[in-house]
Amino acid sequence: MLDISPILLLSSGIIFLLVLARLNSCLFKPLLKHMDDRAESIKKDLENAKSNGADVNGMLAEANDVIAKAKKEAAAIRDKAYNEAKDIADAKLISAKSDLETKYAEFTKELQNETAALKDSLVASMPQFNESLKAKLRSI
Repeated sequence: MLDISPILLLSSGIIFLLVLARLNSCLFKPLLKHMDDRAESIKKDLENAKSNGADVNGMLAEANDVIAKAKKEAAAIRDKAYNEAKDIADAKLISAKSDLETKYAEFTKELQNETAALKDSLVASMPQFNESLKAKLRSI
């Protein structure tokens, strides 16, 4: 029924082994080599990513230090400007106070002079008031 030809069987086996050897040398070995290279490349990339992560953490810490220093400098500059402005305002206030005190002193002197002049004029016109008062009393 089944006629198996040993020559065909043997030739099919030899062809199968030749094809298998050719596929191994042309396909499987380069494919396995590529897969191994790819795994090695991924491993190196992961190591580089870890070292970059450490670098990023270092840079982040450095950036935070720079920000902290900048905040301290800004606070110092702000305090210095505030103190300078306060000193200038105090100087202006002292100047204004002294100016007001001199004006007040001048005003009080002027007021005293006017008061003295008014008293003198009233004393000088006292006899006239006395006479007019006596004249009114006589007319009553």
